[in-house]
Amino acid sequence: MKKSIIFLLAIAMMTGVLLSACSGAQQTAKDTSLEDIKKAGKFIVGLDDSFPPMGFRDEAGNIVGFDIDLAKEAAKRLGVEVEFRPIDWNSKELELKNKKIDMIWNGLTITEERKKNMAFTKPYLANKQIIVVLEGSDVKGKADLAGKKVGAQLDSSGAEAVQNDEEVYNSLEELVLYPDYLEAFLDLENGRIAALVVDEILGKYYIAKRGSGYKVLDENFGDEEYGVGLRLEDKQLLDALNKVLDEMKEDGTMAEISKQWFGEDIILK
Repeated sequence: MKKSIIFLLAIAMMTGVLLSACSGAQQTAKDTSLEDIKKAGKFIVGLDDSFPPMGFRDEAGNIVGFDIDLAKEAAKRLGVEVEFRPIDWNSKELELKNKKIDMIWNGLTITEERKKNMAFTKPYLANKQIIVVLEGSDVKGKADLAGKKVGAQLDSSGAEAVQNDEEVYNSLEELVLYPDYLEAFLDLENGRIAALVVDEILGKYYIAKRGSGYKVLDENFGDEEYGVGLRLEDKQLLDALNKVLDEMKEDGTMAEISKQWFGEDIILK
């Protein structure tokens, strides 16, 4: 009997120790993401600085763009500064996880796969993955891509969209992946690829700047939405950023920034 009582007491003590350890771990893991930003006086945005009109370098080498202006306004409302840090787009999730950056704000498509590794704000822009070819091309639709080389950016939602369309993907000679879309457009112009799958917002902006020579096919690889990506555990910062973005929508600030870059209000309501 005594042995049983001693055994039960030992179990109770061990349970207490484990609960105490778990409680300590929970306290250690307390979310201080917003407080950390306030203390640092800034948040760091990771971006691909060759992604017009979302974030890119102007002729003077300054980083500008639609998302750049949104981030600056959001930082102002949070009472901090913003630093823009160009990153390897293929390593964006690792940069975020290792806390080299605080968020990714650069025409980032919300996908189920990405949701496994990062949290997203509410979507603020709609987008789709379009197919761009040269004028006069014999490619009229997805079926005509069979046996041809098609380009997309490495680790982009465009590349993912093509790969997810198994019928099209398996019919290609090759899906050529580029570090950035500027290089991909050059290869399209030089005939090294037959078509390019690209974000509609970037593609149409680039085409408008370049003038004639391109055609956007009627078929595409699906609709999507843009959001800001943060670490999964940074719920405090995510809530604060969502609140600020809602305010920017409601008071018309986001619409004004949209008109400056796109000539119209294309913000998701």
